[in-house]
Amino acid sequence: MGIRGLMSFVEDHSNEFFTDLKLRDTKIIIDGYALFHRLCFNSNLELRYGGDYDSFAEVVENFFESLFACNICPYVVLDGGCDISDKKLITLKDRAREKIQMAHSLSIGGGGGVCPLLIREVFLQVLIKLQVCFVQCFSEADRDIMTLANHWNCPVLSSDSDFCIFDLKTGFCPLNGFQWRNVNTIKGTQNYYIPAKCFSLDALCHYFSNMNKALLPLFAVLCGNDHINLPIIETFLSKVRLPLRVTGSKGRRHHRVLGLLNWLSHFADPTEALDNVLKYLPKKDRENVKELLCCSMEEYQQSQVKLQDFFQNGTYVCPDALNLGLPEWVLVALSKGQLSPFISDALVLRRTILQTQVENMQRPNAHKISQPIRQVIYGLLLNSLSHVENMSWSALPHQSLAFSEVERIHQNIKTSIVHAVELPKDHSDLSKLTKVSFVRRQMLLLETLKVKQTILEPIPTSLKLPIAVSCYWLQHAEAKAKLHHLQALLLGMLMGPLHAIINSPGKEELQEGGAKMLYEEFQRVKKLTWPGRRLDLDTAHIFCQWQSCLQMGMYLNQLLSTPLPEPDLTRLYSGSLVHGLCQQLLTSASVESLLSMCPEAKQLYEHLFNATKSYAPAELFLPKGKLNSKKKRKKKKGTTWSKNRVGTASDPRCLYEGSNRFGLLMVENLEEHTEATNIE
Repeated sequence: MGIRGLMSFVEDHSNEFFTDLKLRDTKIIIDGYALFHRLCFNSNLELRYGGDYDSFAEVVENFFESLFACNICPYVVLDGGCDISDKKLITLKDRAREKIQMAHSLSIGGGGGVCPLLIREVFLQVLIKLQVCFVQCFSEADRDIMTLANHWNCPVLSSDSDFCIFDLKTGFCPLNGFQWRNVNTIKGTQNYYIPAKCFSLDALCHYFSNMNKALLPLFAVLCGNDHINLPIIETFLSKVRLPLRVTGSKGRRHHRVLGLLNWLSHFADPTEALDNVLKYLPKKDRENVKELLCCSMEEYQQSQVKLQDFFQNGTYVCPDALNLGLPEWVLVALSKGQLSPFISDALVLRRTILQTQVENMQRPNAHKISQPIRQVIYGLLLNSLSHVENMSWSALPHQSLAFSEVERIHQNIKTSIVHAVELPKDHSDLSKLTKVSFVRRQMLLLETLKVKQTILEPIPTSLKLPIAVSCYWLQHAEAKAKLHHLQALLLGMLMGPLHAIINSPGKEELQEGGAKMLYEEFQRVKKLTWPGRRLDLDTAHIFCQWQSCLQMGMYLNQLLSTPLPEPDLTRLYSGSLVHGLCQQLLTSASVESLLSMCPEAKQLYEHLFNATKSYAPAELFLPKGKLNSKKKRKKKKGTTWSKNRVGTASDPRCLYEGSNRFGLLMVENLEEHTEATNIE
């Protein structure tokens, strides 16, 4: 949620409404959505290349290390899917349009705030690694956060202005006043604290003639939030004379906030104030408007969900979710973040919103390539939908059940209808999906990705899913990937294994040798891409397509109870590195020269390359001159290999023949590293 103009208003009156805190020795309830957006946009991270997830993961780790140093115990609460009423749909579509404009701005060298596609999944993986307690709510989390904070008598950390309306016992700390990078020591002790600002609801009410706190929810819905935007409210605002106490630029800037708060302060309670609002409206509209306003005001009341039960004994009970009759295993997986809100939106609303990336806006959106994967996801969810009661579409014939996707078209949005794939009978009952054999679930995943299991056998377990997804990506003509794109992508996947070797005890020989040198070389390449380098839009679009395939491949894998292990996303893809490697491979470097310093990395690269090359179109390996002449003649020719030396990592014919001790150590370290970061 969020109330228009309120946060900037209270920040402009910081001295009146905020107190300074030295935060330590406390629990704190963190709005997870607000936090990962704040850390993404306020940490000088490169956002044009699809996400430097390693850098983002490091920022998240540093944030929580600061909390731990001050003996602050964090509990992260994440939003789930959209509310079953879908009352935020207009707001969500408006935001989708804004994101498209920001993504376009980034793509042509301007500024903008667009989260990389997998940022939320990376955030969750870091929470799991650090053993930070978290829960994913069934829908919007604000009320649940407020209720838990009051139960535990601890502050809330967020950037959402709705927390200025909630009556929080211990207060609300805005993220922009939370100085976690500036941990201080209490004088004369070794105790650390984080300087923070805490919003005082009492101070706000005192400022406006000691107004009744209970009037603030009415203020929120009249002022306009994400849930309500009634044109008829503008009728009220145009007729009532809103008193202003403050003049000057700040007063003009916050005319509505100031005027409404001053006006409401004259009433004793919400009932009296609401009656006075309705007086200004046509009689025929009053009853409907009253009902809508009262319903929206309830969003600021205590939640029935008791998150303390989840954090103390793992029990998550949400009345709204229970009323839908969804399978128990789905509700549990959603609460633990093992299924994405994308799944609950598709399951409950039959509608999903596809997130825009920094891509080529002249081409079809990057998610087109992964639509067949989503159709299988929808097929798995389809049967459960007929059991959902009290929904307007539940009476429709089963065969007419389709899903809608809100997606980018050029620089706007459109809603497309997508039909689910009809699946075998043993996959058609969502409640029994977890009981389907491992072999059958893995088979459905690999068939969807159009990959044979034998191809993945030489691949380390933690890279099986990314490689399977890469094979799917290469088979689709929309990708238009070239050899250097594939090479750069696979080289980037070596970062995780290299990092694992460098940071593993007992591997000093490798650490001082090629692994460390190659890791440092990759870090150097990564830094070359920014700031200022022009974005190659076609390359960006190709990697956006790959990320979409990976995202949907992960969601399908999760829905099937992970027949393939979850990859460690924190070091799987770094956009700056992969784009930088593309430039190097096109100009000065070759795969062979890059990997010559590290035999163990070369060994693993060959595994990855040999698995993917068998699914790549023959044109991928044609020399540039041959490819151009082939296009001109418009005739089919046999595959012609590049001038790379036979038997090198960059030669498509180079098959893996045995493993040396370096290669084995590479695989062992990668699997050890994955064990620690996998979602259970």
